[in-house]
Amino acid sequence: MFAQVHYPESLSKEELDEYLLEGWFRNGQRIFTTNFLNFDDQLYSAIWLRINIRTLEPEKGLAKLAKLNAGFTVSIQQASITPEKEALFQKYKTGVTFSAAQSLQTLLYGDSTADIFPTLEITLFDNGKLIALGYFDAGLKSVAGIISFYDPEYKRYSLGKYLILLKLQYCKNNQFDFFYPGYFAPFYPAFDYKLQIGRESLSYLRLETNAWEPIDTFVPEANPYQTMVSMLTRMEQRLKDAEISAAMFNYTFFEANIIPTLRGLNLFDFPVFLSCFDYSHQNAHLLIVYDVIYQCYHLVECKSVWKSEDIEEKPGFYSGHLLKMNKHVCSTKTSDEMAAILIKALLPKQDSNL
Repeated sequence: MFAQVHYPESLSKEELDEYLLEGWFRNGQRIFTTNFLNFDDQLYSAIWLRINIRTLEPEKGLAKLAKLNAGFTVSIQQASITPEKEALFQKYKTGVTFSAAQSLQTLLYGDSTADIFPTLEITLFDNGKLIALGYFDAGLKSVAGIISFYDPEYKRYSLGKYLILLKLQYCKNNQFDFFYPGYFAPFYPAFDYKLQIGRESLSYLRLETNAWEPIDTFVPEANPYQTMVSMLTRMEQRLKDAEISAAMFNYTFFEANIIPTLRGLNLFDFPVFLSCFDYSHQNAHLLIVYDVIYQCYHLVECKSVWKSEDIEEKPGFYSGHLLKMNKHVCSTKTSDEMAAILIKALLPKQDSNL
């Protein structure tokens, strides 16, 4: 599954380390993973990152920023939420272009009253005024950066970067092994700042192998989403050469598995698929997907668990049904092999309603 969510009733520091190792991240009092993202009706791959603290060289920028911010008071303690911190978060949100949580309460606790995460905070004060705040979860040997934000009036002090560097310094001082800053999205520049900190010790979780590899080996154009699109484009052309109509769609509900109300349904979660079957009057949806993990094509049958009555389809997207995998029909390594199967199934039945 490309998108999953767990709701643990408790979480030890060792368990948090294991989740982080597998590319999971906290949201409220749940923990989730996803491999694809939708920003402004464009899909991207989510590439999870970590910094090896054991090999991390002293950050030159830390000393420079520490000197710039020498007049501010820095402290690290158990996390808490106060009206002052909520006000700073709301002020910070007015200066960003991306979608942020409704509140700190929502971000850290969601709708839960429990607190299962070992969360700490870094605060920066300017003569008693809170100007920056960063939250992070500390496991046994790993730390996850949750969020850093600051007063937009202090933008020239690079407080966002300073908070991250302070978190890394905390990890080094307390002999942690890894720091997990979350994900970045190739070709979506809002998260690219994560690639510039601790670069020599930065690695990414490769979806195809589920292994952490040096970030310098990452090829942006070969990210999982682009690979899926490229392989399905090849399949689409192969079918069109055989005069079989085919169309590629981004799937609107690819992250539905992490929606609380859909918990446990194990829904279809490929972000893009190819269709060459007319299923407009049937509940069975036969789709072609490309699996980047096993490097093969799958022909799968899905069923609708919910039909949209009023959602307007966006160009290139499919939103008509919320789908659940019903049956795996077959798999092939090449587009030619899959095309041969589909040609045999479709061409003799061109006049039938498939």
